[in-house]
Amino acid sequence: MTKKQKLDALRRDGALPGETLFMPILMHFAARHGECSYADFAADHRARVAANLRCLEDFDLDVVTLMSDPYAETSAFGARIEYLPEAVPRCLDLLVRTAGDVRSLGRPDLSRAPRIQDRLRGAELFQRELKGTVPVVGWVEGPLAEACDLAGMTGMFEMLMLDPGASERLLDLVLETAKEFATLQIEAGCDIIGIGDAACSQIDPVTYETFILERHRDLVSHIQSQGAIVKFHICGDISHLLPAMASLQLDLVDLDSPVDITHARAVLGPAPVITGNLDPTLILDRDAGAVEEMALGLVRAHAGTRYVLAGGCEIGVNTPRENLHAMRRAARGRPA
Repeated sequence: MTKKQKLDALRRDGALPGETLFMPILMHFAARHGECSYADFAADHRARVAANLRCLEDFDLDVVTLMSDPYAETSAFGARIEYLPEAVPRCLDLLVRTAGDVRSLGRPDLSRAPRIQDRLRGAELFQRELKGTVPVVGWVEGPLAEACDLAGMTGMFEMLMLDPGASERLLDLVLETAKEFATLQIEAGCDIIGIGDAACSQIDPVTYETFILERHRDLVSHIQSQGAIVKFHICGDISHLLPAMASLQLDLVDLDSPVDITHARAVLGPAPVITGNLDPTLILDRDAGAVEEMALGLVRAHAGTRYVLAGGCEIGVNTPRENLHAMRRAARGRPA
């Protein structure tokens, strides 16, 4: 089977006998491994695709991705982005400082947004190179994450408490932009659309259910209606949000290392594919033997379920390459 067929089989059948898929999140690590600067990786789809293809081959990954940083949509709204040689790009503009800024913020024209168009060209290039054999992951910012990119986290959280009306308008604007961007990526060749909404780990369940849950539902159902798979990613501890998330009918759920997978499975049910959740700091700091044993523990604990091995979040740039090879060996399994 191709890697894409394996993912389809896992989702359909509930397990892949004798094998666990391996889908670590690689961004700065991929740039370093592909011998390009992070500025080039973030700004140029050709560098990003080449680095991902090298990681695909060298570590036998089961996915490739177009992720690089959270500012594609932010730049489409008009914010300036500074590319840094060995760090995540920096957003230079805070576009929303007042409720008046929300009212004057227009829907971006994605056809004229260079970073949006670069993402689409990356999806097209992946499909030309891989010919549909490997799942290609595109990405959109979730509504709260993108609102925080535009207003700052402190500013957005204050707005949620003090001006619900302005908050709703901003969240609706970024939601519609995310839906359009998701559709464009799917049309360009993305099989999976990741939704990154890390800011949600910092809010309580009532705030999540009041402002975000139905917008997540809208975005998830929109992506699925276009024939793509949803990969739902919220960094940090989201144990308190899992009961609400259980109603979203998610396809893939990334779990960060603070979340207990067994508990999450009990809450979310058997249908979603759970991806994770070895602590990236341990993958970075431990030797290959220890990493392999930790990864084997996850593989064995979740054998027979819809489970994919990965770090809890992005693999650190200085992670020894042998430690990723160790995780790949663990995903193939060995006798206990």
